[in-house]
This record gives sequence, structure tokens and C-alpha cells, in this order.
Amino acid sequence: MEFSVGTASSSTRRIGVMTSGGDSQGMNGVVRAVVRMSIHMGCEAYAILEGYDGLVRGGDAIKRMYWDDVRGYLSLGGTLIGTKRCREFFERAGRLRAARNMILKGISGLIVCGGDGSLTGADRFRAEWPSLLDELVQTQQLAPDQITPYRHLNICGLVGSIDNDFSGTDATIGCYSSLERICEMVDAVFDTAASHMRGFVIEVMGRHCGWLALMAAIATGADYVFIPEKPPGSDWEEEMCEIVTSHRGRGKRRTIVIISEGAQDVELNRITADQVVQALTEKLDLDTRKTVLGHIQRGGMPSYYDRWLATLQGVEAVKALLEATPDTPSPVVTVRENKILRSDLQECVRLTKSAGAAVQDKDWTKAMKLRDVEFKDYFDSYKLTTSTSEERPRLRLPPEKHMRIAIIHIGAPAAGMNPATRAAVAYCLSRGHTPLAIYNGFPGLQRHHDDEPVGSVRELKWIDVDGWVNQGGSELGTNRSLPSEDLAKTAYCFDLYKFDALFLIGGFEAFTSASQIRNNRDKYPSFRIPLLVLPATISNNVPGTEYSLGSDTCLNTLVGFCDVIRQSASASRRRVFVVETQGGKSGYLATMTGLAVGALAVYTPEDGINMRMLLRDIDFIREDFQDDKGASRAGKIILRNERASQTYTTQMIADVINVEAQGRFDARAAVPAHYQQGMKPSPIDRIRSFKLAIKCMQFLEDNFAGKSQDEINANPLNAAIIGIQGSEAVFSPMGSDYGLEATETDWALRRQINEYWRPIKDVIDILSGRPNDTGGNPYGKLPGSPAEVFRSVAPSRAISPLPQIL
Repeated sequence: MEFSVGTASSSTRRIGVMTSGGDSQGMNGVVRAVVRMSIHMGCEAYAILEGYDGLVRGGDAIKRMYWDDVRGYLSLGGTLIGTKRCREFFERAGRLRAARNMILKGISGLIVCGGDGSLTGADRFRAEWPSLLDELVQTQQLAPDQITPYRHLNICGLVGSIDNDFSGTDATIGCYSSLERICEMVDAVFDTAASHMRGFVIEVMGRHCGWLALMAAIATGADYVFIPEKPPGSDWEEEMCEIVTSHRGRGKRRTIVIISEGAQDVELNRITADQVVQALTEKLDLDTRKTVLGHIQRGGMPSYYDRWLATLQGVEAVKALLEATPDTPSPVVTVRENKILRSDLQECVRLTKSAGAAVQDKDWTKAMKLRDVEFKDYFDSYKLTTSTSEERPRLRLPPEKHMRIAIIHIGAPAAGMNPATRAAVAYCLSRGHTPLAIYNGFPGLQRHHDDEPVGSVRELKWIDVDGWVNQGGSELGTNRSLPSEDLAKTAYCFDLYKFDALFLIGGFEAFTSASQIRNNRDKYPSFRIPLLVLPATISNNVPGTEYSLGSDTCLNTLVGFCDVIRQSASASRRRVFVVETQGGKSGYLATMTGLAVGALAVYTPEDGINMRMLLRDIDFIREDFQDDKGASRAGKIILRNERASQTYTTQMIADVINVEAQGRFDARAAVPAHYQQGMKPSPIDRIRSFKLAIKCMQFLEDNFAGKSQDEINANPLNAAIIGIQGSEAVFSPMGSDYGLEATETDWALRRQINEYWRPIKDVIDILSGRPNDTGGNPYGKLPGSPAEVFRSVAPSRAISPLPQIL
């Protein structure tokens, strides 16, 4: 269901925003979104400086915020409005002062971005609000008529924490930026570790939560991990050394162990990084070094994901506040997969605290489930894929269920192809399946010669793919060729190598290839095997999914590119950069980059470009520069998809702007081209490739292992695609009357029919102040017309139920 942003009301409301607790990347994006969305909705925005300390102090610590005050906030780390511990707020006297300061400033709604402690304090503040007002009147600190307009306080929480330790949400603002810092550091020691055959023990943050440690272990292919929620037994040294020895015996030259700072054993005895180093050194005679990353994990610019999350959650928080009634439970804005939702703040805090209590009670099963819906699955899959079948024979399936699974990369290279292949191979070997690599796509298969000693189809070993965990591009080789170029030879090779299933990793070409094979099953019996597509393309244009592997890495690269050129534009004070993105006939990359960098405008193939639109934007740029007078370092970014228009090219748009500017400002074109494919996969692409690839292998195993041909034919998912849809990862059939090929595919434009992200363009326009076709004024000076913001599974006003994690 979609929902709308309302227009400004006749009475002006004042909304306060604060950041509290530990700082995290993305908090500034929250402040920017709240301030500009509040102004757009006809409200006044106030920043409470230094968190609850500013609320208690009042005065200048509660500052009116204007549109231009938050310019440039998106790309900056930390929190520009500050955060500070405030013991006074823990006492009623401090909360009484805070309530008085809010009323004196006329603030009737509060948005708090922080951890569970900060959000618990906010909810308690709201619960006490009526009694606090009564006490202010009784003690004659305020008059009755002063408090009358503010009898009810509404709050909304946003979770800002690098630890991702809040139950009920997949991610907290800042956690993926922090994970990116960790992966950068671990990647940096790979080379020296391999060169000297050393071991490295990396200590990461997470005193009470092992999310960072576990995800870092998955994303870097660590040999062993220590987390508080699933501690090892007293024999952890032997278990760790056995796994490391096995990996070394198979040819691995480096050893990486990730340890959370809160690591402990099953008896709650602390395990330190020094103890792990000592065990590896003494038991294995392994040259081992320790690295403690510390607060470097909090620093740096926020990643694309945290900018996306902070912006959309900030917009949603303003909506939640304005829609709240005195009876509405305090909401916290959460995310599940790609879906921004509202959850019950008290319930989420209760579950979060229960997780910590479960650890202290040694109830490890409960602790794992309370962390995240899939936290336990991630851990179990990690343990499974770090051990070979020889080490854990009980994990192997019976021989009659073993499958020969062919893996092929198709289409343009995308970060995530290699990590997905690595995860699939590791899973197959642990279960007894045979993973077969098809090199160089379908042309490699079709060039097969019976007399070749080494063909394009080769069995993969664990050591062959272990180093692919952080490799971009495609180690198998990939191209855009399709099986239709030689169906007969393709079918011959399927039969020759006795494929039991085909796992296709790629973009729209992978989807098309699976469709061609499926539609030729009657002619070629060897095609009657399960076909499964894992979308991997920077364009994110594959039907059946809202996310494709490689898109996050590409967006991170584009965001970094735009940050650099915005700095140049800001330094020259009066410059516009028109940046061209890839994406084919899908405007996803341009739109999402525009959201993350605060672009002035985004041009996509879906909407096209016309002269009226261009001139309107030039007028807006002219007025903005005129008002700015060069004082706010106001460089501008316009994003244009490469196929947005055949006439209005990137260079032509820049030229038109230069002509119309008449020397008052200028424009430059910038084309990152294939640079935007990126190098190493981002942590999100690594983790999701791990998760989705293993789900695919389990799907093939559960539905087709040991099944007869008739059973395979009868299964409507014998040709399917895995995708993220809303808040879930689902398998969708390709064929039949209700399959993706018939209902969700625009074959001519090579994209989905229903593109979930399109309404987000309106959020970009709102937060940039760009005038719309109905004449809405910039900066919220006049009420803008209603705009569709983004799709939600639940109605706008609803508190979404938490997933069943217990």
C-alpha cells in the first residue's frame, strides 16, 4: 500500500530533534531529513544540542533550524548537533526542567535518534508528561494557560547505534558504515597475512551484542568468530585450532579470527584477544598478531545504506509525529529488508533488554533469537560454511540426495557474484553436493570440444573459492551472451556433465537465459532440471526483487564520486555538476544516489526529460544561488540516467545551464562510466550474497534433491528467482500464467513493470526544495502539494507487528 505526505496545517507546530547516546554515522542525515520534512509540512524545526543535556539546560541549547542550516549534513560522520551523557535527566527534577524548556520553546513533538537507553528515556518522559505539567503549574514555574496547548507530548524514536543491538529491526543507523570500516581494515591485512602466512586476531566493538563481529566474519571469510550470544565451550581453543589447521592443510595461507569485545565462554568467563593470540601461537606455532580497531569503527563518512536509512526514517518519523494522537503508542521507526516500518517502542525495548538478560541467564537459544529474525540462521550458516564435509560428516546428506549443481555468471560484472559463488560452493561441499563452475558464460559452454583435457566446466574445491569473499567482478568470467545462440550445444553439455540443477547469478540476461531454457524443455530433455536465478546487477532491474547483488557497491561508489565533485562545486561556490549514471532503462541508480547525496534533481528514463522541466530547474538553481550569495558553499548535483533522453544528453544539459546562467554560475558534466561498478564488494553485498546464495542451495536441496523427473516437472518453482520483496526474501516462479515472465516483466525496456523505488523521487524533490509541476514552492515557504513518498506494507498510521522471533 502506498501513502501520502500531507500538506501543512494552518497552525504551526514545532518539532524537536535530538541525537543521544553514542554517535553513529547517519545521524546527521536524520537531522537533515527531520528539519526539511518538518518545514515542508508547515512546521518549525528545532535541534536540541548535546542530547538530553541540551533539553535540560534549555536556552540556546534548543536552536531553531532553517532549511540551509542542514546543507551538507548527509556526507558528514558523527553528529553535528552533538550528544552528551546527562545524569540530570535520569532524575525527575531534570525531566521537569526539560518539560519546562520545551513548553517555553513551544515544542509539542520530539524525535530522538539514539540507542535503547535514549529511547527508553524518551518514552518515560512522554509517560510522565501530564504529571510534569501539573507540577510546573503547582510550583508556579508556568501558568495554566501556558501549558494548555501542550497537554500531550508525542515522541518518535529512531535507532542510531553502530552495534545493531536493537530488537525488531534489521539494521540500526550507522551499523553498516561501521561494518564497512571493519571490512576495510580486515581487507587491508589480508595481503600481509598471506605473504607471511600469519594469523590476525581482530577485536571489534560489541560489548553486549555480536552483530558486528558475526557480520564481519561472514564478510571477510574469517576462520573463527567469538560473539557473546553464542559462546564456545571451555574447549574453544581446541575447536578453533582444529578449524584453522584444517584450512591451512587445504592451502590457506592466512588466518583471520574476529572477536567481539564482549566475548565470553559458556560460563561467562571473558575471552580476550590476547588469549586467542596466545592459543594460536602456542598450540599451532602460528605467527599471530592482534589488532584492536576501537573507535575507528565509529568514524568516517556514512555509507550509502545509512544515508538511505537515515533519510527515509527521518521522513517517516515526522509523519508519525504529525499523525500521532494522545492514545498512539510511542513508535520507533524500523526497517525489515527494504521496508521502512513503525514498531511499538516499548515492545522493542523490552525485547532488547530481554536479549541481554538471556545472555546473563545462559539461555543462548533465546539470546540468539532475540537479536534478529535471521541472526541465528546467519551464525549457523557461517559455522556450516567454515567447515568442510570431512570435518563434520554428520552434516552430509545421504548419497541419493547429492546433486551436481552448475554455477554460471551471466551479464555485466557485479560485485557480489564472487562472494555468492563462494558461499554456494562452501555449502555444497558441506552437504555432499558437487559444485560445478561454468567458465565464461554460455559461450564458454557452447565452445566445448570433447577432446579438450580441461573444458569450461570444472568442479570447484573449497580452496578455489575461499579467497573470493572480497573480490569484485567475476572470477568465472561473465558476458551478455544467451543460450539461444546455440541451444543444441547447450543442451548437449547439460547432458554431458549431468547437471542436476543450474544456478544462474546475474542480471536481466540471467533472467532471460533461464526463461529461454525453461521454454525449450519440450525440445531438449536435458533442460528439465531446476533453474534458479540470483539477481546480480548494478542496474537492479530484474523482475521479482527489490535488490540485486552489486547495486549497493555501485551506489557506494557513486556516492563517493558525488561527494568528491560536490566538494569541488562547493569550493567554487557557484557550480552545478551534472552526473551521468548507468542503469540502462531503469532509473534506480540515479534515484537512489540522488537520495543519498541530496541531489537537486534526478532525471530517469521512466519520467524522461523535457525543456519545460529543464528550464524550471534552471530557474530554481538561479534563485537558489541568488539567495545564497555564495555564503553556504552551495555546490549542486543533478543526476541523469544514461538513457533518460536521447536528445537531452548529459553534456547538453550542462551546456544549456551554462547558457541560461549568463555567467552567474556554471555547470560541468561528469561521467563515471564503468568506474561505478566499484572494486571490492560492500559489506551489504557480501552479507546478502552469503545469505541469498545459501538460501538458494537450501531451496534446491529441500525441493529437488532425490526427487523424480515427474516431481521436478510438477513443481511450479522448477524455474524460479530469489528476491527481496518488501520485508521478506521470497522465491517466485518464472513461468505459468502468474509467473514473473508474464506478469512482472517489461521485456522491451528490460526492467520490472512495477518499480518499487519510483515514489522516492518525490522525497528527493521535497528535501531539495525543488519546485514540482503543480507549482509547489521551494524550502517549504508555501505548502507543497501532496507527494507520494514511498511504498509501505502497512498503512501509514499503523504500528507494524514485530516478527515472531520467540
